Amino acid sequence: MAEKQYSMKEAMLFSQRIAQLSKALWKSIEKDWQQWIKPFDLNINEHHILWIAYHLHGASISDVAKFGVMHVSTAFNFSKKLEERGLLKFSKKENDKRNTYIELTPQGEEILLQLMENFNPDNNSVLSGALPLRELYGKFPDIIEMMAIVRNIYGDDFMEIFERSFNNVDSEFTEENSKLVKTQKSEQEFV
Repeated sequence: MAEKQYSMKEAMLFSQRIAQLSKALWKSIEKDWQQWIKPFDLNINEHHILWIAYHLHGASISDVAKFGVMHVSTAFNFSKKLEERGLLKFSKKENDKRNTYIELTPQGEEILLQLMENFNPDNNSVLSGALPLRELYGKFPDIIEMMAIVRNIYGDDFMEIFERSFNNVDSEFTEENSKLVKTQKSEQEFV
């Protein structure tokens, strides 16, 4: 076995620092997220599933679980609730009967777009906490070290989907009157 390049004390201190910072940050994120989605009668798992379905265009329940960082049964059960509300539809692929796939309905997409439009940065404590860094450096933190840790835990596929969703928002949405709205595609793009 290779000799460790770190001490037990160093490992424990790092682990606990990450754990305690993550717990504190998550508590704030959870409160902000719940406040944002509450008017749409969604919980965090349901919103996350809608987000994943939007960006993956026909995700399997396994994909939802993986990219939503939730158990497969959680992904399925919350997806089922969204289907009952008419926000998702379930399907099987002709060449893949083992997996269940979800897709946003027009009503599901409409709710997700309304959520994007109703995002209020003034109600986001994590954003507020990062503003002094943005003022100092001219941009929000990239949090590259955290992304590297997550990549090493969840893999390249996870990070590829993570980045794709944010690239989609960047390319598909514009800001109008301090609100995010989906850019209308031209007729040529549909042909």
